[in-house]
Amino acid sequence: MSRTFTRLGKELTIAAKQGGTDPENNPRLRAIIQNARSENMPKDNIERAIRRADEKDKGDYKEVVYEGYGPHGIAVLIETATDNTTRTVANIRSYFNKAGGNLGTSGSVEFMFDHKCVFHVKSKDPVDLEELELELIDYGGEEVFMDEEEEAIVIYGSFESFGSLQKHIEEKGFELVSGGFDRIVNGEMKELSPEEKADIDKLLERIEEDDDVQNVYTNMA
Repeated sequence: MSRTFTRLGKELTIAAKQGGTDPENNPRLRAIIQNARSENMPKDNIERAIRRADEKDKGDYKEVVYEGYGPHGIAVLIETATDNTTRTVANIRSYFNKAGGNLGTSGSVEFMFDHKCVFHVKSKDPVDLEELELELIDYGGEEVFMDEEEEAIVIYGSFESFGSLQKHIEEKGFELVSGGFDRIVNGEMKELSPEEKADIDKLLERIEEDDDVQNVYTNMA
């Protein structure tokens, strides 16, 4: 759980630094606060992360994407939030090297993934998903479906439409469970044997344990 709080804390600080510390005027911050609440992040932790955006000696995180290939030709894309890119790139490179993969240059695998915004919402009243999907097209929405396990409506849209989609969702009176971004493989997923998959899982475990890492994506089936 502390790993999740660390990741959310950085997201809160970055969002507050980019769009201001007032959630009313910062849709991205408002969504991340809701994400944090959904993960039961203490209120004090949330407020501290937001305040950090105004502290000159803290909160100077940069969002940096690293790309490379793991063993068996699996593409790996890593989103980080770091205050020391020299440290971060050295660590990421070492994880690839130890696994028999290699860190690539910018753009080497990013083209394999579509960058989307995604919202999970709930409604007190029944919702016609097809009708909602048609309605959201005007706001950048692309796909709407029900997550039965979470009992929430999932809305995917273009990366650029995050603000307009969130605004419409809130104006419609939906309960925003979470909002953020996702990367979806736009081609064929690569099938691996159980032994090969175990090699990739070891690499991913090392990467995900790094405090600078926010999200990791692969094209492994």
